[in-house]
Amino acid sequence: MKVHTTNYTNAFIMVADDCPAVTAEVPPIKGTTKTAANLQFEQIIENPYKFTSDDVLFRVYAHKNELRKADLEEARTVFFSKGQPCMRASPLTKRYGWGVHADKDGKIALYARETPEYKQFSEDKKLEVVKAMKSAR
Repeated sequence: MKVHTTNYTNAFIMVADDCPAVTAEVPPIKGTTKTAANLQFEQIIENPYKFTSDDVLFRVYAHKNELRKADLEEARTVFFSKGQPCMRASPLTKRYGWGVHADKDGKIALYARETPEYKQFSEDKKLEVVKAMKSAR
């Protein structure tokens, strides 16, 4: 079974050109249920450079589907047996104004679009700099 990945290394994902957030925003909780954006944000902001994109996206999937610990390994293999949207398609980069830096090991951290670090990463010639996907075509 082919295994796909969403991981980037030595890369920076800038916010989408049509991102409505002028400054980075914490994704709001809708009712009593956390959205994928909430779950992604919490994992990354609380654990900078601890997880890869694959780790974050699968953990959100596992949480949303209430997977048991015993089922995680097999579920992860099945999850990545087909392509998954990467952080370029995340609401964090498309809607809420967060850039995502991936280090040499593929571990990720968030940077608010208004920060000096965001500007530095976006201009770093040693990184693969890509923009998040636009919401509108």
